[in-house]
Order: sequence, then structure tokens, then C-alpha cells
Amino acid sequence: MLKKFQIINSEFKNIRIDKWLKINFSLINQSYIEKNLRKGNIKVNNKKIQSKYRLQLEDEIKIYNYSDDIFLNQPSIKKKKLIPSKYDDLFNSHIIYENDNFIILDKWSGIATQGGSKINISVDDIIKGKSEKYNLVHRLDRETSGLLIIAKDLETTKYFGRLFKNHLIQKIYIAICQGNPKNTESTINILIPDKKNPDKKSNSSTKYKVIQTNNKVSNIIYNPLTGKTHQLRIVSKHLGCPIIGDTKYNNQNKYKFEKLKLNAHLLKFEFDKNTYEFTSKIPEHFIIFFKKNNLKKISSNDLKTIL
Repeated sequence: MLKKFQIINSEFKNIRIDKWLKINFSLINQSYIEKNLRKGNIKVNNKKIQSKYRLQLEDEIKIYNYSDDIFLNQPSIKKKKLIPSKYDDLFNSHIIYENDNFIILDKWSGIATQGGSKINISVDDIIKGKSEKYNLVHRLDRETSGLLIIAKDLETTKYFGRLFKNHLIQKIYIAICQGNPKNTESTINILIPDKKNPDKKSNSSTKYKVIQTNNKVSNIIYNPLTGKTHQLRIVSKHLGCPIIGDTKYNNQNKYKFEKLKLNAHLLKFEFDKNTYEFTSKIPEHFIIFFKKNNLKKISSNDLKTIL
């Protein structure tokens, strides 16, 4: 019997196919998985894959020899992580909009969106503590502050997934960079290495505009037209003006003790025939840096020039 599944939960993005199978079907073991992947009884997007294949959102898994006896659909119950009250309070205080379908969080710098081996508490942990139905629909780096969308149900998760996939969400980031780009306004198309496999690269496209420069520091707004890991940080380095506070892509020492000066500042999209637009509150460490370096605070008129 053929059974189909689709990956729509961001919790399963980048998880290995063998791990996904073990999570969802408690009776099967690794040797059974390897055997059926090899025979093509389990495929992803109609292709034979290896157990190390990492799932992506919208991937379709087909199990051709499915039976309720073997593929016992009894997912292991994930123990909820105990969330300290200070994180719950921080989360609640950074919600800038909420309705029955989604939450807009103005994420603070220093918290990861998803868990990992060196991460104690993430935004994903916090929202799962509120409801197992809540899902992240995109991510921000741990040190990047700004707007994050959280879907409250499966349908909304799928809806935002389609918006991101079809580039129907407008996003603007603000960044303070070390150095001055050659051109004050342009669109940059470069290859971005895959996070898991650096030898694999994919196309990225980013619009940018320099709002002000002073003392070899640039105030830049970015409009990413694609959504690759570390895209804006890599583009900034490519332009010869890495983002201040970026310990991975900025090897200059002058501002090495500064927090990352990257903020996911504006989101605009349509939902249920209504247009929504949100802006992040510029972090205090940005404002202090603006004043120290005689840079002006970016205005709403500045943002409109790049949309």
C-alpha cells in the first residue's frame, strides 16, 4: 500500500530521513530503513535517497510498502522542555502583534530560533511550551534581532511556507557595516555555500542601498530576494563592508566587542485578503552606535526607497 507524507513542520527541516522515520514509526530499525531506501520502497520527491538525506520543507515522502503493522504510526512523545519564567516573560514582552492565526515576535539578540547541541533555550522551545501546534515558518540567526513569524496552526504554517517559497513576503533588514561599498545602490547575485555541505552552492539575490556613510562606517538597508543561510552577512563581506559585530565573516578587530548590527526590520505580506506591515523596534545598541559615529537613525522613508 502506498502512503504519502509531506514535510510542513519546520521542526523537521534539515532532519535526516532515517531519524524522521524512527520518530514517526516506532517499530522500524536502522537496518530496515537502509534496506527499504536501497530498494526504493521509501523515496523522497520520487527519488531514491540515502539515509543521510536531510529533509526540506515541502518534501514529499512516499512509502510504497506501507502497512499499519510494520509502520506503526506511534510517534515518540517529546518531553516538553521546562522554560524558565524569565524567557517566557521576555517572549511575551517582545510580541508586537497576535491574532488567531499567527504571532509577530520582535526577537531579541542572543536567542536562537531553533535548538541545537549548544543551545539551552530557543524560540522554538518557548512556543512549543505554549502549544505543540505553534510552528516557526522562517528563522533568524541567534545574534540577529528583529521580526519573526510564528504560525499557530498547520494551515497557517503551510500558507506562510507558500508565501516564502514564492517570494511573496517583503523583507527589509538594516545593518551597520564596516567600510563603504563601491556602489551606493545595486542588486547583488552571488553563490552562497550550503550550511551542511560547503561544496554545494546556490544562487542568492539581494538588493541594497547605502543610507549614509561616515568615518568608514556604512548604514545600509537590505532587501533579500532569496532566503539563504547567512545571506546578508556573506553579501556584506562580498561588498567589502562586513557587518559590525559579525564574528564569523568580519575578521577586522576594531569593533570586535560590538553586538551584531543586523536587524530584521520590516515585514510586509498578505493574509486572508488583508495586507500586514510590521517594523521592528531598533535595538538600543544600534542607537548608541549611531550616536557615537554620527549616523542617523533610518527612517520609514528610507525603507520605502528599496521596496
